[in-house]
Amino acid sequence: MWTGQRGESLVMNKNVMVIPARKNTALPVTETENPKLKVAAYCRVSTDSEEQATSYETQVEHYTNFIKNNPDWELAGIFADSGISGCSTKNRTQFNRMIEECLAGKIQMVITKSIRRFARNTFDCLKYIRLLKDKNIPILFEKENINTLNSSGEFAITLLLSLAQQESESLSKNVKLGLQYHYQQGKVQVNHTRFLGYTKNENGNLIIDKNQAEIVKRIFREYLEGASMDKIARGLERDGILTGAGNTKWHTSGINRILRNEKYMGDALLQKTVTTDFLTKNRIVNNGSVPQYYVEDDHEGIISKETFMLVQEELVRRRLFQKSENKRNYSSNHPFSQRIFCGECGEIYRRIHWNNRGKKSIVWRCLSCLQTSKQTCKNRTISEQDLENAVVQAINLLLNQRENFLEILQGNIKKVLSNSDELGIDEIDTQIKDLQNQLLQTAKNGQDYDKIGSEILRLQGLKEQAQSTALQRDEDVRKINEICEFLQQQDTELT
Repeated sequence: MWTGQRGESLVMNKNVMVIPARKNTALPVTETENPKLKVAAYCRVSTDSEEQATSYETQVEHYTNFIKNNPDWELAGIFADSGISGCSTKNRTQFNRMIEECLAGKIQMVITKSIRRFARNTFDCLKYIRLLKDKNIPILFEKENINTLNSSGEFAITLLLSLAQQESESLSKNVKLGLQYHYQQGKVQVNHTRFLGYTKNENGNLIIDKNQAEIVKRIFREYLEGASMDKIARGLERDGILTGAGNTKWHTSGINRILRNEKYMGDALLQKTVTTDFLTKNRIVNNGSVPQYYVEDDHEGIISKETFMLVQEELVRRRLFQKSENKRNYSSNHPFSQRIFCGECGEIYRRIHWNNRGKKSIVWRCLSCLQTSKQTCKNRTISEQDLENAVVQAINLLLNQRENFLEILQGNIKKVLSNSDELGIDEIDTQIKDLQNQLLQTAKNGQDYDKIGSEILRLQGLKEQAQSTALQRDEDVRKINEICEFLQQQDTELT
């Protein structure tokens, strides 16, 4: 606007010129100005069943032909995950590789059958949709006819994803209920592909693999003979024996799991772990958050129940041994290991190589003197030769007075056998069975459930204690009988 001398206002006409968009004239006009769109497809089935495998193959074939038959498209790849859940993208390797190639500019559009095939986790799905949207890469969902670059696409996807996620949650609950029913019926489901010592027959039941069973027996035998888990593992590696997963490397953690696995004596503890989140599939150890089910004599055991219980006792003994104030380490390298104790402080004696003023010798010394800054124990160091001589003298003393000692040992056997349990194992089993029947009835109305459950746990503790006592009694009798047999057979003194 411009004002003149008389105050009149005059309007100036503005001249607007449109500048057209420039075409790239540096290159001649060729077919490269309209390159083909690089299109990829994603397929997924959630199980490894034969029916789903057919669906999986059909999807791959369909999208391969679908993309190749479009003259404006170029096939950038078919990405397919089979036997993988759609609730999380963590373990979907093909899906993650597809996303990486999208971000690298190798893929310009993605086609998939439906939102449920892409993901059921609302958060994950929207995250990747927005990630690709920022790169101007659309995802086309065939079934829902949705293109993520359209303005209304994200709202529709969010709504459909919520329904898909609710469906997954409902499915997860139904699966849990089905498993609970199977557990209550005593039906054991075990993945045998990495289960050393067992395979499955045509009916899906566990059967012993005779070759692998010998490895399991060896592990249990060597552990009871005093070998450490590390020593057992090194021996298996030295002999070229493979793990249940087919690996050459053995770990002490694997040996530990084998020694604690009740399935090797024919029983099965069900629901050892529980899933805490159906989306992440995170599993934790079941420490009583949900019921467990113990099935006795479910299948043929590789080792006897007696051997298994002895191993459990030895596991506890070694664990308590290592928890001492001086941090003892279990050793099985010498007959005297863990058998020589200090008469003053009660600690074990350890074998060490002694170098006293250039004179080398092997001696045994109290652990408290070796590992504490202030020596609280005044016991002397003992040479290994003196220790061996003392043992031989003690054995010869037994041999010279064998008649008296045999009488004492026979009396000890009678004493051990007379110490019977206050409550027998069979009686405990009967009480537990009655309470479990009551528990199934009360579970329907919630009455006295906790009270009955606590009593079952108490009785199970008593049963384990009774079994342990019985096995210890049998082991004591066996050891005493071995000593008696040795004394009766040995004619001369040891040298």
